[in-house]
Amino acid sequence: MAELPAHKDRETKLVTSNRKARHDYSIVESFEAGIALVGTEVKSLRAGKCNLQDSYATFEGPKDTPELWLIGAHINPYEHGTSSNHDPRRKRKLLLKRRELGRLKRKVEEKGLTIVPLSVYFSGPYAKVELGLVRGKRQYDKRQTLKKREEDRRLREVG
Repeated sequence: MAELPAHKDRETKLVTSNRKARHDYSIVESFEAGIALVGTEVKSLRAGKCNLQDSYATFEGPKDTPELWLIGAHINPYEHGTSSNHDPRRKRKLLLKRRELGRLKRKVEEKGLTIVPLSVYFSGPYAKVELGLVRGKRQYDKRQTLKKREEDRRLREVG
C-alpha cells in the first residue's frame, strides 16, 4: 500500500483507496487536498463507507479563480441520519492553496493529464484526499505491469 502524505504530528487513518486508478493510470505526481464535507458525510467516512471508483476531479468556476471539485465519489448516507442526509454522489469542493490550483490547472491543460483521487483518509481530525495527476495507460502497458508484478512475486517466493 502507498504511504500516505500527512502532517508529521498527526495520526493517519485510511478510509479507502482507489486500486483501479493505480491499475488504469500511470501516476505522474500525487498531492494532498482537504475536502469540504457536511456532518453526515464525515460520520459515514469514519465508518469507512466510501467508494472512489470512476471518480475524478475537475476545475470549475471563473478563469481567474478556478475551484477544484471532486465528481463521482460515492459516500453512503449515514445510517443513523435524519431525512436531511446528504446526497451520496454530490460534487464536493477540494481545498488547495491558490498557487497549487494554478499550477495543477496549467499541467492539466498543457499536457492532457487528468486528476484522479487515489485515497481518502483522516489526518488527525481532518478528512484528506490523495489526488494523482495521471496519464491513461494503454492496454499493453497494463499487461506489462501485471507481468512484472507476477514475476516479482515468483522471485520473492523462490529466494
